[in-house]
Amino acid sequence: QVQLVESGGGLVQAGGSLRLSCVASGSIFSINDMGWYRQAPGQQRELVAVITRGGSTKYADSVKGRFTISRVNAKNTVFLQMNSLKHEDTAVYYCNAEVIRTAMEIFQTPKAYWGQGTQVTVSF
Repeated sequence: QVQLVESGGGLVQAGGSLRLSCVASGSIFSINDMGWYRQAPGQQRELVAVITRGGSTKYADSVKGRFTISRVNAKNTVFLQMNSLKHEDTAVYYCNAEVIRTAMEIFQTPKAYWGQGTQVTVSF
């Protein structure tokens, strides 16, 4: 089994900053892409940012220039630094990881795992 645990959410004023962390643990051989998604009330879950094992990144247009995704492969950890937060960033943020659990799975499609979510609330 693989578990993803997020931390770092909370309440912040508009213009403020938060840093989210997500640690993957369990039966892990390696992790391909890791990413952050968010879901606001009444809306679909959307991609915020994703980072490959090699460090290539992709961001939603709405967060470019304000959010930075990074990871530490040796610690199976991904971060999301969020600056200049806006009220519209309010959502539950979920961590995602594409996990290869054993060496025998290396040529198979990695399995996607999700964290339980962490609430980010940005006040006006």
